[in-house]
Amino acid sequence: MMSRIFNITADCKPSLHYMVDISDRLEQIKKMVDGGQYFTINRARQYGKTTTLRALAKYLVHDYVVISLDFQLMSHKDFAEEEAFVKAFSEAVLRKLNGEHDMPAEIRKELQRLGKDQQEPTLQWLFEILSSWCRISEKPIVLIIDEVDSASNNQVFLDFLSQLRGYYIDRDETPAFQSVILAGVYDIKNIKRKLRSDEDHKNNSPWNIAAKFRVDMSFSRRDIAGMLEEYEKDCHTGMDIMSMAGLIHDYTSGYPYLVSWLCKCIDEEISGSSGFPDKQSAWTKAGFLEAEKILLSEKNTLFESLINKLTDYPKLKNVLYELLFTGKAIPYNPLNKYIETAEMFGFIKNENGNAVISNRIFETVLYNLFISEEYVDSKIYDAGLREKNQFVCGGHLNMKRVLEKFVETFEHLYGDQSESFLEEAGRRYFMLFLKPIINGTGNCYVEPETRNRERMDLVVDYRGEQFVVELKIWHGEAYNKSGEEQISDYLEYYGLKKGYMISFNFNKKKEVGVKEIGVGDKVLVEAVV
Repeated sequence: MMSRIFNITADCKPSLHYMVDISDRLEQIKKMVDGGQYFTINRARQYGKTTTLRALAKYLVHDYVVISLDFQLMSHKDFAEEEAFVKAFSEAVLRKLNGEHDMPAEIRKELQRLGKDQQEPTLQWLFEILSSWCRISEKPIVLIIDEVDSASNNQVFLDFLSQLRGYYIDRDETPAFQSVILAGVYDIKNIKRKLRSDEDHKNNSPWNIAAKFRVDMSFSRRDIAGMLEEYEKDCHTGMDIMSMAGLIHDYTSGYPYLVSWLCKCIDEEISGSSGFPDKQSAWTKAGFLEAEKILLSEKNTLFESLINKLTDYPKLKNVLYELLFTGKAIPYNPLNKYIETAEMFGFIKNENGNAVISNRIFETVLYNLFISEEYVDSKIYDAGLREKNQFVCGGHLNMKRVLEKFVETFEHLYGDQSESFLEEAGRRYFMLFLKPIINGTGNCYVEPETRNRERMDLVVDYRGEQFVVELKIWHGEAYNKSGEEQISDYLEYYGLKKGYMISFNFNKKKEVGVKEIGVGDKVLVEAVV
């Protein structure tokens, strides 16, 4: 039997790939189908839509006749005019149900006529045949169309959706599909966004029908653990499955492509590499961090899509910049087109009423992008680059020395700047200073629950070691003591004995420098600039 692998291309197949058990999701979707709902499964790219749809088609066949099509397999010419579309659609249905007893002979004959007849077939003709099929079929019929937004910039497509909507609404009088499922990146109401401005007059009636699709398609820790259990049965790595599943989820928030990518990288690239001679050593926290470093260093279509959207929506880019570097809260408002678009493409999510970056991986990609755009003109980045060799000894990062040199450099370059400058730019400048020091070997990310205008906790991963650095704005001695206690709790969470703090202090009488203080059983290296 051929061994299974982790898959990051096309749909996942249980016999070939390690994959999450999605039976609960399929049951939730089936309840919507049983309820006769018309809905769109819109999720970001590489979010498991096609895998889910193909599994769903098999899941429904006992109770329904399933017509499962993929509009991406149809050419652009097929959407150029009504006749071409009707012929292509009819042929696609015939191919999908070739030899199936669920298609009555008379319906097959009528669809064949549409596909080959020299007369001009129309959408009305097509829907009358489909309606007749729904009337005589022994089982209700479900229509599933994947990649439905790939052809959305065409009048024929909109006419098709309009008629589909009309038949669905009148299904109590005219036989129609039990359920219609359209899948793509764009929600049906947002397909309008793909139309050119001079086409806004097109019929928009399809946009107000789709039911809300609330099924969570991200992977939970339990989902990931279940997939790793299947892998462990075959490979016997001895990994701590729940710990590894938690680590993967912490970094990806269950984004399917990212989960599979990291697992595939650990299995196929990290295992057997320098420092990780076998699968046992690879399926560890150190092996995972090495895989994450590779992921962040490579171009892929998902990251390119993220960057392209920021180019398309400059205002969104500005908002995210503020969020990441200054802690500015962004209220979640789905009526804001930038927020709605970013969520639709999977880059942000609603968390307690605020818009936040969807996962730690995306956040790091954005940090790297924004910082890279400042490399050329950044004096403090140049300083970190020049001094980088003094911060690593025997493969270990000397974070105390990093803080000492940062304080010295920052005071030299920006010591006479205003309070507003420190508040807006201070934390960003530390990340600019740190980036060339850890670049290529380590990564850093911000814990989202601590990101605000007063405090930000930066976690640095370097060769399997972690460092927690709190970046805070000085608000007096009492507030500083509170910050020391907070970082002590955070060190406890990470299982660390030493932590680091940088206070951006506006007090003219401040004592600039670095010192070590004891906080309970922890040691805190505190820098003041």
